[in-house]
Amino acid sequence: MNNFWNDYAQLSNELITVNNVISKNLKSRNKTMQAALSELLSSGGKFLRPAFVLISHGFGEVRSKDIHTLAAVLEMIHMATLVHDDVIDEATLRRGNETIQHKYGKNFAVYVGDYLFCLCFNLLSKIESVKNTEMDAMAMARICIGEIDQFESRFKSDVTVKEYLRRISYKTAELFSLSFYTGAIEGKCDKKLTRKLTNIGHNIGMAFQIIDDLLDFFGDEKTVGKPVCSDLKQGLYTLPVIYGFQTKDERLMELLSKGNFDDDNIKEIISILSENGCFERTRKLAHTYTEKAFKLINTLPDCDSKIVLISLTNKLLNREN
Repeated sequence: MNNFWNDYAQLSNELITVNNVISKNLKSRNKTMQAALSELLSSGGKFLRPAFVLISHGFGEVRSKDIHTLAAVLEMIHMATLVHDDVIDEATLRRGNETIQHKYGKNFAVYVGDYLFCLCFNLLSKIESVKNTEMDAMAMARICIGEIDQFESRFKSDVTVKEYLRRISYKTAELFSLSFYTGAIEGKCDKKLTRKLTNIGHNIGMAFQIIDDLLDFFGDEKTVGKPVCSDLKQGLYTLPVIYGFQTKDERLMELLSKGNFDDDNIKEIISILSENGCFERTRKLAHTYTEKAFKLINTLPDCDSKIVLISLTNKLLNREN
């Protein structure tokens, strides 16, 4: 299990159980597919989404026998979206490891992602809660829309902040929200508490992605797990660049119009964005979502899950990798 969970002994033990559920079900008779699936599981993911399922579940009145399976499904959905994401982005690295699409080819990677989705629905079919199956299907649809929106916005200089926020709401915050919702529903939380936990997931997800987009500029390849400024090089303009477009700085517009950036171009773009306060504005918006999350968390019932959630949210939204 990822060292990220060393400070959370009970949660870490439960995540090991979730990992075992995934390992047990991540099977294929095809040797190449099995190798790819095993590599995915051992690639060093933090298991954030299953952790949120378990934390949210801790606010409920009952303990569900299916909670570890549902937590596993959320992680497997996440794994599938990452595989497909890497195909679209032609990514070579993910978490510091060679991507499935780079190692085995794009066509094979698409099948791996599809196969993971099939395994998810097979697991869901064994669970009594029809509501969870319905919500998972809706979430996958929104994630796909987010991916399409991102693909269609590549190299576009007229992307608005509103469009960007909708995109990350679908791509990232959707699964965070669903994780909290799933745990709450399975724990039989009342509607008000379930809604509150779902909103907490949304705000954490929004802040998390905005911080990720900042780290794309300032993190190093070893800690971030992928080449620095990879989004920018692919024409995926995130919030700092969108704020940069708003300044109408001619130097920035000229550089971005090239559509192909060398290291010197990247350094100059970063310098211009910094000079215009674009990174600071981005940090402020991430902080706004962080504050929204904590404002809601502070109103939750006092329990061990609340203590863990406060600590974990601080750790996630005040990070450098």
